[in-house]
Amino acid sequence: MQSAGVQRHLRIGSGVMPRYCLIPGDPGRAERIADLFDNKREVIRNREYVAFVGEVDGVPVSVCSTGIGGPSASIAVEELANIGVDTFIRVGSAGGRQPNIPIGSVAIINAAHREDGTSRAYLPPEFPAVADLTVTNALVEAARRLDQQVFVGIGTTRDAFYQKDQELTKLLTERGHVVAAEQEAAPVFIVATVRQVRAGAVVAIDSNIWLPKPEPEEVGRRFRAGEAAAIRVALEAVKVLAEWDGVAKAQ
Repeated sequence: MQSAGVQRHLRIGSGVMPRYCLIPGDPGRAERIADLFDNKREVIRNREYVAFVGEVDGVPVSVCSTGIGGPSASIAVEELANIGVDTFIRVGSAGGRQPNIPIGSVAIINAAHREDGTSRAYLPPEFPAVADLTVTNALVEAARRLDQQVFVGIGTTRDAFYQKDQELTKLLTERGHVVAAEQEAAPVFIVATVRQVRAGAVVAIDSNIWLPKPEPEEVGRRFRAGEAAAIRVALEAVKVLAEWDGVAKAQ
């Protein structure tokens, strides 16, 4: 394990990133998040990894994209943990998995069904992929402070986007009460557990297989609103965590 020096994929070393890091999959979303920072500064642009540092209300914060799926997300968490990041918030997109969760909703994922392969390289499939309780509570508190409706529950993480086991999907919806399907939460939670750092997840809903599909323009409009809301919740959660952790604000 590299504990110091320049990381192989992120190409930065210790002292660059603060302890709090938002980790969207999409590099474009990383840029949209960073546009809300004070004193924004780009620190990474390599492959799928684009990162910025800055502050929110004086709290040092960073954002680093992870790309799509578990392998690249696990690399990001591993290398960021190597250089001192200890709190991660995935800010992603997901498909709704309950009929009362329309496009544009915001969901907080507190645990994940492990249908991916990456997390199994770390721990056996029987081991639960669970978000850190403090981070999850901070996300819930952030939503409360912002008066933002959120759905809190279990997600399902899978690798093959275009392949679905319809029977399993139906089972997870009806008996597992899964709220969202996406591609990174399970490996992020598992790697965080192994590395003894904290991780949580908030996602914007971009589709729902159980509901009629609106016109593409309406889908885009609703999702953009949901993404903006999820970002606000994540940034507010950083401020909540800083309060709870007793972190000094930047001068």
